Amino acid sequence: MVATKYLKATRQPRYSLTLALPLLLLYEALAAVMSQSDAASVRNGADVLLKTAFAALGGRHGLTVFGVLLLGVGGWLVWRDSRGHSRSFNPSYLGFMLAESVVYAVVLGFVVSALTTLLLSGQLAVVQQGSFGELSLGSQLVVSLGAGLYEELLFRVLLVTAFVALGVWLGWKRPVAVGVAIVASAVVFSAFHYVGPFGDPLTLPSFAFRAIAGLVLSGLYVARGFGIVAWSHALYDVGIAVLT
Repeated sequence: MVATKYLKATRQPRYSLTLALPLLLLYEALAAVMSQSDAASVRNGADVLLKTAFAALGGRHGLTVFGVLLLGVGGWLVWRDSRGHSRSFNPSYLGFMLAESVVYAVVLGFVVSALTTLLLSGQLAVVQQGSFGELSLGSQLVVSLGAGLYEELLFRVLLVTAFVALGVWLGWKRPVAVGVAIVASAVVFSAFHYVGPFGDPLTLPSFAFRAIAGLVLSGLYVARGFGIVAWSHALYDVGIAVLT
């Protein structure tokens, strides 16, 4: 009963977005400091993509609009959720959620590697780091935090939600729409890593690895919400940066 209550509550914005807020503040603060000497290299690709769209519309004012919109929508969702649960916020849940994220981050690489190897009949996926591996450790950590935050915002919150809405609009049953959304967003997520001048060399093992990682992360987002999947992704990438 307690576990069920925890699992249900922590998917809601008052917990999920509250957990994600420190990740946002930490990434933006570190990126702002480091970008004085290396602006382009420490910004995650999904971050750049989202902000470029707003900058194209309004220049620097567009970036301001993006920040205000991001915080405003998040704050509104938390307020709306908390309004009906004003006495049910349990701060200890945030600690358990972060612990969950650590576990998922540790397990993620093993699960995805095993599934990729199984899919490719024993061929081990080696994911090229491209220009990422040439950055300093500090820059790699900043990019890792940004990947957890902005890639999950783009490919899980926006893309999965959009695909689900499209499926429902087409008349699909919601479980079918969710399943298709998870698969479609995973494929787009993987393909994103090979686009542009800083994209990695395209190989079948690395594409499969990232697509399977996308499946796992999209499933985790549907099951546990944005805050946990963002931290899980960020901590996984941080671990890779530190250990390699």
